[in-house]
Amino acid sequence: MALLSLSQAHLAYGHWPLLDAADLSLEAGERVGLIGRNGSGKSSLLKVLAGLEKLDDGLLQREKGVRIVYVPQEPVFERNATVFEAVSEGVAEARDLRARFEAHAEGDDLDALQTRIEQLGGWTWEQRVDEALHRLALDGDRPVAELSGGYKKRVALAQALVAQPEVLLLDEPTNHLDLDAILWLEELLKNFEGSLLVITHDRAFLDAVCTRIVELDRGQLRGYPGNFAAFEAAKQRELENEALANARADKLLAQEEVWIRKGVEARRTRSVARIARLVKLREEHAQRRNLQGKAQLQVEVGERSGKLVAELDNVRKAFGERVIVDGLTATFLRGDKVGLIGPNGAGKTTLLKLILGELTPDSGRLQTGTRLTVAHFDQMRAGLDLDATLADTISPGSEFVEVGGQRQHVNSYMVNFLFSPARANSPVRTLSGGERNRLLLARLFARPANVLVLDEPTNDLDIETLDLLEEMLIDYPGTVFLVSHDRRFLDRVVTSTLVHEGPGRWREFEGSVQDWLTQSARAAAADKAAKKAEPPPAPAAAPVAPAAPKRKLSYKEQRELEALPSQIAALEAEQAQLQALLNGSELYTQGAARIAEVTARAGAIDDELLALLERWEALGG
Repeated sequence: MALLSLSQAHLAYGHWPLLDAADLSLEAGERVGLIGRNGSGKSSLLKVLAGLEKLDDGLLQREKGVRIVYVPQEPVFERNATVFEAVSEGVAEARDLRARFEAHAEGDDLDALQTRIEQLGGWTWEQRVDEALHRLALDGDRPVAELSGGYKKRVALAQALVAQPEVLLLDEPTNHLDLDAILWLEELLKNFEGSLLVITHDRAFLDAVCTRIVELDRGQLRGYPGNFAAFEAAKQRELENEALANARADKLLAQEEVWIRKGVEARRTRSVARIARLVKLREEHAQRRNLQGKAQLQVEVGERSGKLVAELDNVRKAFGERVIVDGLTATFLRGDKVGLIGPNGAGKTTLLKLILGELTPDSGRLQTGTRLTVAHFDQMRAGLDLDATLADTISPGSEFVEVGGQRQHVNSYMVNFLFSPARANSPVRTLSGGERNRLLLARLFARPANVLVLDEPTNDLDIETLDLLEEMLIDYPGTVFLVSHDRRFLDRVVTSTLVHEGPGRWREFEGSVQDWLTQSARAAAADKAAKKAEPPPAPAAAPVAPAAPKRKLSYKEQRELEALPSQIAALEAEQAQLQALLNGSELYTQGAARIAEVTARAGAIDDELLALLERWEALGG
């Protein structure tokens, strides 16, 4: 039985339907990803399921007694609350009931109170809070107001988890989280025993966590079994079938339009049904024309920069005792697309300013290239005037923009970013978070630049716009520096990564984020194996013994060592084949059993590779 279900749900803001006779069910143990365009109504749907908003019409059913917890995009806490106090709000009913029981308040039915406290696990609520704080690496004594956005998200999740919900509703949980925190959250949710409904545009997160994808499109909810990769394959087949059906409908409409113009024959009584069909064909054609279009992103490159963008030799930068960069040597050339990866507060923005010559290093040599025209994407939207109109924000003081060598009216240019001309004079404050990000991209791409600095451009963007932004950056002939925690976005765009490995330590890796994660896992495994093989240190008082001679391998161990390189190579080749299958679409036409088989094998190979590498180290390879 479904824990939650919607039947024939209707919800509208003004004349715009967010839900239009929509149906949805959430079964026990399901992990559902809810996707859709910005402004399609995903957050409103989550609030309806949480009981915070009412439907205009339709039926919302919940299983009796089901505990539902909702975590919004931007959690709000009491101003002076500590982390412990904020998390304790997740067990507020149990806490308050136990306090009443212990106070023996006059008029209370102590037996009824005791029964309810036991139902809620209220006798041990402090231990549950402490366990959640430990699990989420939170300091219970610290004021919430001092925390970063990422740690406030952790507090909200802890508050939700201590309530032990059967249904967890999460709205954009990965926003403000760094890559390590996102990987941690994935593991947390994969082990969550209840049901999950999550809104996110992080495609790698959807792939890792979800067992079903639900798309909200023009008021309708459509479900697709499997993760996001399976959804993409199914959606592609749907679009191909829809295009074929539209072509057939257009051909039939053209034939019927010719027929209706014959006049006399069309007015015969037996032709009434045919005329009605023609009217319906015209309506369907008009609806297809009026569907929301696709974003079209194009950037004005301007003058070509010199071949060298920046060269750093043993560069150091610190602010007081805080070291941001220490001993970095790297070279960046025209056309490089560099991803910066590191925890929040590591100094990624400072490092970018250093690379581009906007800051002077404390020591070392820095050389910047010639003819650099830099355009910055503002992560915090600090540059947006909320009272300015959309048109003035994109092109202040002019009604025209020049993109790709062509002059274009600002209203026409806005359409490429899914803003209708009617909204040109609307103030920025009326836009949603995703729309403001789109507006920033429109402003950024309207200015000539041969170096793009994009600081978290993917936050709040819908998946379709993300795909188009990826394609634009891949084809962009200039240089890109990209700060993002969206692994799939980075994997598709970047040619190298700069990774934070500790205070002031940055290391450059060729390739994508996945390449870095694979290399890091292998290095960690090899380091672990090497440490296991080291003899324990001698006691301080004992005389230093001479180093023991290296143990001679047996014949069997020697043969095993010789075979390991070929076994590792074979596993890596199989891993590459499976990855190609998972990234393609053919696999998702072969049924759920085959998809599960390939996914399981891909996961098992990582463990087998690590085991072989550890064995190779142990044998002295």
